[in-house]
Amino acid sequence: MTTKEDVAGENLERLNANLTKVEELSKRLISAMSGRKAVNPTLNGPDQDVFMKAATSYWQEMATNPARLFETQLEFWGKSVKHFIEAQQVLAQGKLEAPEDTGPDDRRFSNPLWKTNPYFNYIKQQYQLNADAMRKAVDEVDDLEPIEKKRLQYFSNQIIDMMAPTNFLGTNPDALERAMETDGESLVRGLENLVADLEANNGEMLVRLSDVNAFRLGDNIAASKGSVVYRNRMIELIQYAPTTDEVHATPLIVFPPWINKFYILDLKEQNSLIKWITDQGYTLFVVSWVNPDDSYRDVGMEDYIQDGFLTAIAEVKAITGQDQVNCIGYCIAGTTLSMTLSLMQHRGDKSVKSATFFTTLTDFSEQGEFTPFLQNDFIDGIEKEVAENGILRSFIMARTFSFLRSNDLIYGPAIRSYMLGEAPPAFDLLYWNGDGTNLPAKMAVEYLRKLCQRNEFADGGIELMGDRLQIEDVDIPVCFIACETDHIAAWKDSYRGAQKMGSKNKTFILSESGHIAGIVNPPSKKKYGHYTNTDMSLSAEDWQSTGKYHAGSWWPRWEGWLAKRSGKMVPARQPGDSTHPVLCDAPGTYVVPLVPASTV
Repeated sequence: MTTKEDVAGENLERLNANLTKVEELSKRLISAMSGRKAVNPTLNGPDQDVFMKAATSYWQEMATNPARLFETQLEFWGKSVKHFIEAQQVLAQGKLEAPEDTGPDDRRFSNPLWKTNPYFNYIKQQYQLNADAMRKAVDEVDDLEPIEKKRLQYFSNQIIDMMAPTNFLGTNPDALERAMETDGESLVRGLENLVADLEANNGEMLVRLSDVNAFRLGDNIAASKGSVVYRNRMIELIQYAPTTDEVHATPLIVFPPWINKFYILDLKEQNSLIKWITDQGYTLFVVSWVNPDDSYRDVGMEDYIQDGFLTAIAEVKAITGQDQVNCIGYCIAGTTLSMTLSLMQHRGDKSVKSATFFTTLTDFSEQGEFTPFLQNDFIDGIEKEVAENGILRSFIMARTFSFLRSNDLIYGPAIRSYMLGEAPPAFDLLYWNGDGTNLPAKMAVEYLRKLCQRNEFADGGIELMGDRLQIEDVDIPVCFIACETDHIAAWKDSYRGAQKMGSKNKTFILSESGHIAGIVNPPSKKKYGHYTNTDMSLSAEDWQSTGKYHAGSWWPRWEGWLAKRSGKMVPARQPGDSTHPVLCDAPGTYVVPLVPASTV
């Protein structure tokens, strides 16, 4: 029979064990933080001029129109006092319940206690009042330049999201309930998760979104059969094994973005675009970019064009014996493919028969959601960072992208991992998302200055390879795949770039969903539909409103477009040839952790 003394002893033993764990974890935490190499401080927030200009505007408004600001402040204070009084009245009646909650729904506050418990309800409603007041104050700043106003709105929203009561243990009922249910064990597991993330990222706090031990490259992810048939300092060229007896004569090359690993297109068999393309009867080559270390500091856009795009095209022609290839460029690789095509047009090189662009920007006249990060204060900070390190470290880019969706990619995962003590899920897409790459110093600055800031390719031409490359030089058949809710390459900006190309044969397809899910959209899922419209003289809004909506994936429609430009059927080709022996199995070596340049 268990006595109270036995239970108390067990609890004490568990408490002592947890305290011992905490002590050990605290030592690991200090050790991980001591090895942290801080980024340039200008990358941690905007230039203070943003807030100084806002404050100056606010006080100018106070001087010229005090009644308006007093009205705003009185409204906020009135709502806050009314909220406090309502809470006090309920408590005075001896009821442990919350007053009526008329605030907006927010999935962060899904726990019933946010509505029923007077403590949590009061905190939630006051937070929402504070957030509304801050947003309204920013909206009423009138005399800022549009870009500065947009930056102020963005950074004030970051403060609002950061200060949500869900982000703090004492005001998060989910975390407190879990701690009570587990006798504090959830908090110890959370500390373990935090320390493990710090150790994995050299002292930087990047929360893991996926279980890193759940996937093995070449086994249960990036597992399509193929071989590396060429390698240089920039790329490994993978030729995938055929899955049909015959293939189209014209081979297809995929150039993925080098900001991430290529296997987003080969996560698993059910949603692998790489497998699907080979199943349709194509000889498929995919470029796997090197993950650069500091020895690549002087590698620029020209190196990516010469040793990446032009070399891959030449090697594929040699392997297949074909005079022409078809190409796909995804995101930044699509941008660079378009510049490569301009160069080839100037040189009279007709090696590329057609080009497809996935979520690609070629006209950067609108900076969209990246506006806060593409101003001189941040780019100056990046220049200092890469000058010191030779690379733009992957975690800096990961952090920047995450802050565009901070509740989904930072605070939500951090709450689940660090407060609730949950293990991250075994999710292939999130695993890939966390497998970032570095950027060479020279290339990063060229891309940010010449394209993102000065829009040189679409506005007068960009000086590369001893030539002036212009968007209107692209005159081969092109097909653009853009995504409706893409926050990285907004579809209307992609459409505007497509309009400016010189090709007489243009196709534009707009997929539902975002930058990744809109592209990785297999027909078998029957999930996201797409829009088409042959009239590309229209504005983006009119193109969509007068276009035709189609249920299901865009993959088969695009494949029909590609098949018309891929020649007759020929016997299937096995990877490599006598002059291109198989170097290793797919997914190759560049997709794994850093390969020193000296080994190439």
